[in-house]
Amino acid sequence: MSRNRSATARDVALDVLNKVDERKSYSNLELNSALGSSPLSAADAALATELVYGTTQRRNTIDGVIDRFVKGGAGKLQPWVRNLLRLSLYQIRYLDRIPERAAVHEAVEIAKRRGHRGVASLVNGVLRNVLRHPEVWDKPPQAGTAAEIAWTYSHPQWLVQRWLQLFGEETTRALCASNNHPPHAAVRVNRLKIGRDQLLSELLRDFPAAARSPLSEQGIVLPGGHAAGTKWFAAGYYTIQDESSMLVAPALAPRPGMRVLDACAAPGGKTTHIAELMDNRGEIVACDIHPHKQRLIEQHAERLGLTIIKTMVCDAAELAEQELGLFDRILLDAPCSGLGVIRRKPDLKWNKQPADIARIARLQYQLLTRLAPLLAPGGLLVYSTCTIEPEENQLLVERFVAEHDRFQLDRSLASDLPAVVSDACDAGRGYVQILPHQFASDGFFIARIKRTGD
Repeated sequence: MSRNRSATARDVALDVLNKVDERKSYSNLELNSALGSSPLSAADAALATELVYGTTQRRNTIDGVIDRFVKGGAGKLQPWVRNLLRLSLYQIRYLDRIPERAAVHEAVEIAKRRGHRGVASLVNGVLRNVLRHPEVWDKPPQAGTAAEIAWTYSHPQWLVQRWLQLFGEETTRALCASNNHPPHAAVRVNRLKIGRDQLLSELLRDFPAAARSPLSEQGIVLPGGHAAGTKWFAAGYYTIQDESSMLVAPALAPRPGMRVLDACAAPGGKTTHIAELMDNRGEIVACDIHPHKQRLIEQHAERLGLTIIKTMVCDAAELAEQELGLFDRILLDAPCSGLGVIRRKPDLKWNKQPADIARIARLQYQLLTRLAPLLAPGGLLVYSTCTIEPEENQLLVERFVAEHDRFQLDRSLASDLPAVVSDACDAGRGYVQILPHQFASDGFFIARIKRTGD
């Protein structure tokens, strides 16, 4: 890109997509970094965000179209040229508000600036060929239901095949469609500082579409706007958190004065929710394996005015050796494949493989077995993930209670969840699996395990 002109939204989006390719990093992290150092207006920042997430979400389908007009396929192109074609075709196919001729013109101009006339000619030729043959968007390269769904909703075919076997065709289509929708923002009200209705009335001045969350008594949905940029956020009146994630702390049923362990706590959203439900009375040990995230938890607590959280850096698998004593409640928000938050992190569906699910499930089971002895008799342990894979969720907790006779799934979990969730997700088994399309929220699994009297 020429250094004598300001970067456009398309330039920024292209740079982010190139860095994701080069560094094998996540698009949300690269995008946040790029927007933080860019002079883009709010409208252009929103366009850059749409281009990055949308292009990444639809990569499979877009590459299939490129393959039909480039000798050797998309894989033969220089990475930046491939990404330029991807984000241009995303605009042509999926963004009605951008005229096709504008998308082509901008792409050719970028190709001229970053490459040479030959590259510009290639980009112009491919885009105009696609415009002359719009039927290519409707023809999957392979036959069969899995291939058709993978093409239509742009998901890896192995993942679609897996979900077809688990959930059936109707749910798989709904799940894949939901994954392509941009997530809406939601905030959790700090009940120690303000009531939900009072804060909602304040927020409506800047967020006219703000509304009560149907999933959480502390939740407010904020469509559009910059939730982290308000005076109420700075004053600790709320925390930005997905509605599904807000269900975890109530499922733990913490009470004032209890001793609680949050074993994988960073960045601290669930930790602080637990502290709020405890009226900031008792003790929470918040542990994370990453030293640089310890300060994140502390900053979170300071902003919200919470003083009962003690942070520590430790591998959760080694907590049993730290002489911490027993806890009334334990939260294991386990590391997972993340396949329930694809709409928020679209790179995940392209980066994961079936073997990753088996590998992370082994780690999750190890963590659960190492942490469970720290639970006091009669205490509760909540195991949660942001994935929808049974090996990491239902099968794992069922195996755990089958192999450990002093622990059982707590079928009273439903009493601590909203009725809309309990009814839709059958909480009577001691766990719930929330799929992204059910409530337009993150896919989440929550299980509650009780230690019986020894």
